[in-house]
Amino acid sequence: MSEPRILLTGATGYVGGRLLPLLEREGRLVRCLVRRPGSLVGRAGTHTDVVGGDLLDRACLDPALRGVETAYYLVHSMGARDDFEERDRQAARNFAETARVAGVRRIIYLGGLGEDRPDLSPHLRSRHEVGNILRASGVPVLELRASIIIGSGSLSFEMIRALVERLPVMITPRWVRVPAQPIAIDDVLAYLVGSLEVPMAGSTIIEIGGPDVMSYADLMREYARQRGLRRWMIPVPVLTPRLSGLWLGLVTPLYARVGRKLVDSIRHPTVVRDPSGMKLFAIQPMGVREAIARALRNEDQEFAATRWSDALSATGHAPSWGGVRFGNRLVDSRAVTVPVDAARVFAVIERIGGDNGWYYADWLWALRGWLDLLVGGVGMRRGRRHPTELREGDTLDCWRVEKVERPYRLRLRAEMRLPGRAWLEFEVEPTINGARIRQIATFDPVGLLGLAYWYGVWPLHKLVFAGMLRGVARAASVTE
Repeated sequence: MSEPRILLTGATGYVGGRLLPLLEREGRLVRCLVRRPGSLVGRAGTHTDVVGGDLLDRACLDPALRGVETAYYLVHSMGARDDFEERDRQAARNFAETARVAGVRRIIYLGGLGEDRPDLSPHLRSRHEVGNILRASGVPVLELRASIIIGSGSLSFEMIRALVERLPVMITPRWVRVPAQPIAIDDVLAYLVGSLEVPMAGSTIIEIGGPDVMSYADLMREYARQRGLRRWMIPVPVLTPRLSGLWLGLVTPLYARVGRKLVDSIRHPTVVRDPSGMKLFAIQPMGVREAIARALRNEDQEFAATRWSDALSATGHAPSWGGVRFGNRLVDSRAVTVPVDAARVFAVIERIGGDNGWYYADWLWALRGWLDLLVGGVGMRRGRRHPTELREGDTLDCWRVEKVERPYRLRLRAEMRLPGRAWLEFEVEPTINGARIRQIATFDPVGLLGLAYWYGVWPLHKLVFAGMLRGVARAASVTE
């Protein structure tokens, strides 16, 4: 076990979450740096270290990079708010400087294709800038630059799937016809694993892509063909990224902020201009047709190994409440006893949300999601990763799973736009004749606005939470 460890950042994200088991399968010694170590419980292998830390906190990076020879940098802030570029800069500076001091020999970074030009989108510009910052440290950097990633659960695939499945007629702005060079997630992972052994004399940029140059419109047509759907596209000359983002937020799982940044990046061609770097790898990337077919096979299983929205950065950084003076914590607690054992009760609770619904007044939950989308929130359409199982760090509609202690406790943290912090918790306590279910809704209001929000929606909360608890008890008590 004296072999130098590989540090993996972004292990809770879409790409990093799939890379981790591949590295473990090869017998690599991996250390994962995550903001919430509990999010990798049950996912990381027994020989994998999981350490808590934040790239914006320089102090926590020293122990994380100690003894590391190769580090994967797979983080970015696409879901963050307007300060995401400065946040990416600071995180990259902290990581690069600490890696240099720790004696790291190689950084592997996944960036984005796109020609450097003055009008490059902020997102793509930030991806390129991060690569420059990492290289400036003096640590050799192997930067892989990719375009659209096709795979079950990827941001682009979820958008394409939602648009084609839901809209028989689509208004298509100019950005859907811009050329790109999509690549399958399996091929991206193969390049990332292969990057461990590629000989390097210094830093290098390798552009990767599949064999097909296609636009989003072409991808939607291919998806529709494989699904046996007939779809019509009506081109329009102008539709701003902001309006396109709002439109995507209404009809896809993307919320407006992410949709706007995605569209802003899609406006630029992202094709491989120098394919020579790919010759360093013994990889033959698959075409778009096969990539979509594979993604569909996984989607037909109702869940993917990882999803872009499960990343802790998918909603941006968690709001910083440092220095905020909260008022009195407001709690709504209620309980019911059922003649069913705790394990069966918890199984019912664990199925909450997504396509399974919320056990009461799903239309009110949907309305709350629409209102959240209108103010730039995540809404209710992120769904859930798995139909019956939750794990820490999962997204669950407008919530994130903060704690799972089977069969006794489930705690969810709200990620909707609120004037404060909110949690929804279920506790299951065994009794002589069954189990007691306690449901606890907690809210930390910020100022008068927070108090006004809580008491303004109190009648609806009382109705929904009471109905939800009755629904859970009823579902648990149904004889199988």
